[in-house]
Amino acid sequence: PFPPLLSVSPAADPAVISPQDPTLLIGSSLVATCTVSPDFPLKAEDLYWTLNGRRLPAASYAALGPSTLSVALARLNGSRQQSGDNLVCHSRDGGILAGSCLYVGLPPEKPVNITCWSKNMKDLTCKWAPGTEGETFLHTNYTLKYKRRWYGQDNTCQEYHTAGTYSCHIPKDLALFTPYEIWVEASNRLGVAVSDVVMLDILDVVTTDPPSDVHVSRVGDLEDQLSVRWSSPPALKDFLFQAKYQIQYRVEDSSEWKVVDDVGNQTSCRLAGLRPGTVYFVQVRCNPFSIYGSKKAGIWSDWSNPTAASTPRSERVAGGCDPKGGEQNTTLRRELKQFFGWVKKHAYGCSNLGIKLYDQWRVWLQKSHKTRNQV
Repeated sequence: PFPPLLSVSPAADPAVISPQDPTLLIGSSLVATCTVSPDFPLKAEDLYWTLNGRRLPAASYAALGPSTLSVALARLNGSRQQSGDNLVCHSRDGGILAGSCLYVGLPPEKPVNITCWSKNMKDLTCKWAPGTEGETFLHTNYTLKYKRRWYGQDNTCQEYHTAGTYSCHIPKDLALFTPYEIWVEASNRLGVAVSDVVMLDILDVVTTDPPSDVHVSRVGDLEDQLSVRWSSPPALKDFLFQAKYQIQYRVEDSSEWKVVDDVGNQTSCRLAGLRPGTVYFVQVRCNPFSIYGSKKAGIWSDWSNPTAASTPRSERVAGGCDPKGGEQNTTLRRELKQFFGWVKKHAYGCSNLGIKLYDQWRVWLQKSHKTRNQV
């Protein structure tokens, strides 16, 4: 009634390479063979090999049969690309008969230096280093895992590369007042390595964005002072915490920053002892600590973007008719040094008391100096 169905076999591959897509340690040796299909009228002497497009020397070949040619590779280096090096068997006219990928590298090392921080007490970002060497020459996959200590199942972080190559972000569903275990697993074709477990509580790793609205301005005509003020970071305004701030500043043509450590929890400060008529760059950063009573020291935020301002130019006349100008300059410097020593001893950091006294003293000194110059 119906004729039988005819089965059509697919066309045979021109040749087969063995082993196919091997994974090898750096320094290994390999003998690969290319065997031509009987359907193709090619002999071993009609074949040659390339590795990553470069023809391999005939001295490394050996005919293992009428239609089989081998190649010997010694002391292999790490793969040039993580997708593997291309070992290809060609016919005499350059046609490609078969190919194989060589994956040559190292097993992963144990990830190290896991550090984590939270920006809003609901998320967590962690980063790590890939071991002492790092480079395996093979595609290595890193997986950040975490769970509540004592109970709870393993969870896997999903948002990678958020804070650099080796980082991951957990955006939500984290509990407060609960210690977490966190670790990183590294895996590639040659093995698996697991980091040490880090234990942390979200409250102990809270940080903030840098302080916003940083403003730097002159203090009237005082030639050696600038006023700095800023706003507290808004992300944690609803949480019970303390904050401390640091300021760093530098002269426009210098790369060296000077740090003011004793700002405390104020959102303004006066910089004194600056050069007259000079542009300064100023940055501020914040450290939230004692969040809900946490006893950890807190994590400093990044520095704010630099804000620039210049001190007023000095109105004093240099040289000229006053033969004792140099002596007066030396006296002024000595008096300044004595005054700052007094402030440091009797006042704290940027306290208003010390600044007010200093303002009065400096204004009187400048007026007195202007009178002498006019005379």
